[in-house]
Amino acid sequence: MTQPRREVLEKLTPVLTKRWLSPDAWQIDTYERLDGYAAVRKALAVHPDDLIQLIKDSGLRGRGGAGFPTGLKWGFIPQGDGKPHYLVINADEGEPGTCKDLPLMTYDPHSLIEGAIIASYAIRASRAFIYIRGEAVHAARRLRNAVKEAYAKGYLGENVLGSGFDLDLVVHSGAGAYICGEETALLDSLEGFRGQPRLRPPFPAVAGLYASPTVVNNVGTIASVPYIVLGGADWWKSMGTEKSSGPMIYSLSGRIANPGQYECGLGITLRELIELAGGMKPGHNLKFWTPGGSSTPLLTAEHIDTAMDFEGVAAAGSILGTTAMQIFSDQDCPVYATWRWLEFYHHESCGKCTPCREGNYWMVRTYRRILSGQGTIQDLDTLQDTADNIFGRSFCGLGDGAATPVMSTLKFFRQDYLDYIEGRTAPRLSEKALVGAH
Repeated sequence: MTQPRREVLEKLTPVLTKRWLSPDAWQIDTYERLDGYAAVRKALAVHPDDLIQLIKDSGLRGRGGAGFPTGLKWGFIPQGDGKPHYLVINADEGEPGTCKDLPLMTYDPHSLIEGAIIASYAIRASRAFIYIRGEAVHAARRLRNAVKEAYAKGYLGENVLGSGFDLDLVVHSGAGAYICGEETALLDSLEGFRGQPRLRPPFPAVAGLYASPTVVNNVGTIASVPYIVLGGADWWKSMGTEKSSGPMIYSLSGRIANPGQYECGLGITLRELIELAGGMKPGHNLKFWTPGGSSTPLLTAEHIDTAMDFEGVAAAGSILGTTAMQIFSDQDCPVYATWRWLEFYHHESCGKCTPCREGNYWMVRTYRRILSGQGTIQDLDTLQDTADNIFGRSFCGLGDGAATPVMSTLKFFRQDYLDYIEGRTAPRLSEKALVGAH
């Protein structure tokens, strides 16, 4: 393991992660002792529109994948419409490789609750929901206990801190469907229906939960809000880049010495992040990696100096996504990795639209054939054509997420496919995997 250079270590900017190692950080007494709920008091003293402007000025962008400007999204909510407004926090973290929201909710749940109070006040919502993935039992327990503590101290409920503002916060556990990470499928699930994406428009800002104006934000986005309220827009913009402001939690996993969460300003490079993680494991050299989870196009060792912000990753041909960086070495097979991801997307497809439902079904079988040593050159054309017909044509982003690793590995690692087809690489799957694949 190599020790990071001082100049690289200095790029660590613990903001959202600064309390994680504090003893009993998830308890309200500890949180209050470490500046907790100070931002709520400051926020409730100003006009809601001023809070929306503050978030706009900070340049905060969504931490759930799309990177949409948060203040702009809040500003879309129509005011004076006579309808109830809702805040929904997307905590259905299910993207393969993504693991930044769960530790945040486990070790610092009150930062999310405080952000939810401020955001709800800003958009004039009197009811907020945290939709958490069903398998996240421990994090959900911590959240529910934190909500109970916040009610007991007057941060939630009627007349919050004597401000005249009322807010009820509900923690709702889903059933573990990956599709419910898509915001409209999440809303359907929250309403008690099967989780499937809705046709847009109308967008949630106009007709979201219960057909009322709704803001849907990611955990990391809402948890950032208290820090911006306390520190100010200029302080937030002092980290990151001009168009991608603030710190980001990067989730590193795979062939590195120290997998984990590394919070740095947006714009840090993969080379620097790997150095922070102690370097590659002995005997391993970087071959390919995901910049934002398995649904983002793969990048290669040639992209090691890519700036990890929204613009830098886009310029490299991928998406920043959830900053879930799975690091693969020259001892890993991109064809096999793509098949494993496709098995996931095939299983998690809601089946609502034909491209995703049928395309993933056939791509999985084609990969099984190739990895079993029974593939043909024509299979590569079939995979490319199928991925092209899924991408941009499915009802929601799940189809795109399944197609992108296929397209990027065919682009960068076509030879790895040919090695299976032409017999230079031994089959990875047995003939049993071929059942139903023809």
